[in-house]
Amino acid sequence: MTPSLHLHNTLTRAIERFEPLAGPGGAVTFYTCGPTVYDDAHVGNFRAFLAADLLRRTLELLGHRVVHVMNITDVGHMTEDDRADGGGEDKMALAGRRLLEAKKAGTLPEGTSIDPGDPYAIADFYATRFLEDARRLGLAVAEEAERDPSLMPRPTRFVPQMIELVERLVANGCAYVAGDGAVYFDVQSFPAYGRLSGNSLEALRAGEGGRVSASNQSRKRHPADFLLWKPDPTHLMRWPSPWGEGYPGWHLECSAMAAARLGPEIDLHSGGEDNVFPHHECEIAQSCCGFGVERLARTWFHVRHLFVEGAKMSKSRGNFFTARDLFAKGATPAAVRLELLRTHYRTNANFTLQGLEDCRRQIERWCRIDAALAEASASARENDSAVAGPIERALDDFTASLCDDLNVAGAIAALNRAAAEDRGEACPIRERRALRRMDSVLAVLDRNDAIACDDGLAAAVEPLIAARTEARRTKDWAESDRLRDELLALGVEIKDGPTGTTWTRRVAADS
Repeated sequence: MTPSLHLHNTLTRAIERFEPLAGPGGAVTFYTCGPTVYDDAHVGNFRAFLAADLLRRTLELLGHRVVHVMNITDVGHMTEDDRADGGGEDKMALAGRRLLEAKKAGTLPEGTSIDPGDPYAIADFYATRFLEDARRLGLAVAEEAERDPSLMPRPTRFVPQMIELVERLVANGCAYVAGDGAVYFDVQSFPAYGRLSGNSLEALRAGEGGRVSASNQSRKRHPADFLLWKPDPTHLMRWPSPWGEGYPGWHLECSAMAAARLGPEIDLHSGGEDNVFPHHECEIAQSCCGFGVERLARTWFHVRHLFVEGAKMSKSRGNFFTARDLFAKGATPAAVRLELLRTHYRTNANFTLQGLEDCRRQIERWCRIDAALAEASASARENDSAVAGPIERALDDFTASLCDDLNVAGAIAALNRAAAEDRGEACPIRERRALRRMDSVLAVLDRNDAIACDDGLAAAVEPLIAARTEARRTKDWAESDRLRDELLALGVEIKDGPTGTTWTRRVAADS
């Protein structure tokens, strides 16, 4: 009998048995909040995406068919997205300035041709890089989107659906046009607003609705009312609408795209814990009121934060890594994937370079076992009467651990225990089949090769790092400083630590 998945639901704050809305045999509908492509995705972003991928692959291990959609947001969010109605400067404008600076400094990857003033070109540039990284790291939705791009929708192609949703909300009294022409959702029209995040309208009023700017506050009925459409004929990316030329509120896009691709009510919705409020809270309100459903998603799946080397990621600390930074340093996609996955999704994770090395060694052991089983299988016949081998037996424990709210550490432990046992009497064909079943979730065995650095930066940096390390060892501080300056001129930042010197690509301070 196939075990059932039990999963924590942010909405109910309880672990629940997962049952698809469509019933046994029906497809599981799953929406994941994806990247905003104004920069390369960092390891914290990928932790949330990979946790969603782990959930999707676990469902498939259990025999479910999953329709998984993840957006690629190509509309410039604002720098103060933590406000209920946004604020600050458009991130696409910041990305344009950063690319222009890199172009002037000669630090753009070789062969890159991009107009820093064209937000669509910027979005396409970073979307392409994201998809490359996502496929290297084994995000199944990105791999599937090569055949079906509708699984990774882009908001710029769904503006008509967003406008239609706003029109519905205005028509049914759940949204209103303010004095300056901006359209806001009326949170008082939706009594369940705040249930996901644990907020109340009274608390949000006292706290100004999640940091609402004073300029917007005077135009709104309630401090927590959030922006649906902003008329602005000067905005970088804008479209015609019944409320004037402008742009959509950033919560709106996911509601429109999820409904268009999956329907108004879905099984699963995932994101990082920073998405709970205001983004997902606002999504629920506008989707329920706009489409007339009781709930947007049956289960809400949120991933805790990632720290790097025990601290919050920061460029100034030298502990800020994109996936490409790690690939350039020789890390395999398999090791990066496992290091980001192996901590339970509801626990803050600590990404370390030592942990990355530990994952590499662990995966290499699994790869050696897989290769040995493949070789033995080539000259063997499947023996159904043989006693199950240790890996075949471990598959049940592996699956049971994942069914326990994605206990990936327990699943890995089950595999490692089996890997340490003698497989001499086992049928190699059945053993390898079981190993590959486990790897259908872990997805590391075929991703254990290093990726050549796209722009050759690592080849230039590593010798300088080694020379500077030697200069520091001999206390040649002048030479050490000269080498640091040379590294900075190449567009990298370095950090000296107890385990050596690490480096990352330098990014403009306004990013």
